[in-house]
This record gives sequence, structure tokens and C-alpha cells, in this order.
Amino acid sequence: MLKNVGLALLGLFLIASCNNDKNFVPKPSTFLELNFPERTYEIFTDSCGYSFNKPSYFNVQNVEGSTCNRDVKLTKLNGTLHLSRIEMDTSLAVYVNYAIDKVGEHKVKATAILDTSFIRNDARVFGTLFELQGNVASPFQFYLTDSTSRFISGVVYFNTLPNYDSIKPTLDFVKSDLYEFMNTLEWR
Repeated sequence: MLKNVGLALLGLFLIASCNNDKNFVPKPSTFLELNFPERTYEIFTDSCGYSFNKPSYFNVQNVEGSTCNRDVKLTKLNGTLHLSRIEMDTSLAVYVNYAIDKVGEHKVKATAILDTSFIRNDARVFGTLFELQGNVASPFQFYLTDSTSRFISGVVYFNTLPNYDSIKPTLDFVKSDLYEFMNTLEWR
């Protein structure tokens, strides 16, 4: 009896699935259409004693209540680079360790932390760029110093929930401009 009912249901299912009214076509693969800003550079000289090649889409703003902190708006990319310029009054190790500790706060969410050293002896610019991979709040952090009296730290945030796979093309775009920043920074 159950066998006959099962065969009848299977037959009904097969007949219902043979309806020719709908032609199912698989959807093609889709990709995000990303419109990155055109990349042109101009020299930006800050009143706090440094200059760098600034991409045209960077909009540098003073932070209210602070002399040498800047918010660099990444306009069309919906992000901000927070820059802090510090006159060092203690050993370099204190500032470097603080920057590394801030990176360490993201270890819980990061799947990898890559670091790139910048050593430009001729300009007395030394530093490290940290690339935090995974669903982290801050995908890039860095510091630059002259090793004696000046120290700049930077942190990049995007105004979106961290979804590493979705924002990876944007991160790659911004990363090349951070390299330009770190390779062209000059003390004034």
C-alpha cells in the first residue's frame, strides 16, 4: 500500500516538474562594479612640519581641539585616515610599542597581520605599515618617525561593517596610496 502511494506521489511530482511554461536559465557570474577615483597626486604641506604626495581624493581636515591631528577623508571610498603627529618627549620605544599594541587589539578578529617596513635613511623617515586582514574595524595602521623627535601614527577606518571579501578591492586601492604617503613623507 505505501509502495503504491509512494509511486503515485513520485509520478505526480515528475508530471508537475515537466511543465514547459518556464525555461530556467542559470544566472551568469556577477562582479561588483567599482568606480575608483582618478589617481593624481599633489604635494600637501602640513603646518605641523611634514609634507607628502596627497591623492586627489584625500580631503585633509583639522581635528577640532587638536593642533596636529588630522582626519583625512577618503571621500568617495567612505573612509577616514586618522593622522596623529606627536612631538616625542621620551624614548622612541614607548611610541613604537604603543602603535604595536594598538595593532594587537585587533588580533581577535584578524586572520593575518602583515607588516611592511619603510626605511628611508636619506630623508630620516622610518616606519611600519600594518595590514590587518579579515573582518577588522581598522584594516591599516602605521607609524612613521625620524627616530629622535617626530612621530606620526595613522589608522584607516571605513564607514561600513567589516566584510573583508567585499571591501578587498577598495583596500588594495587605498593600500597603494598609503605606500605613496609613506614613501614621499618629508619632514619640514
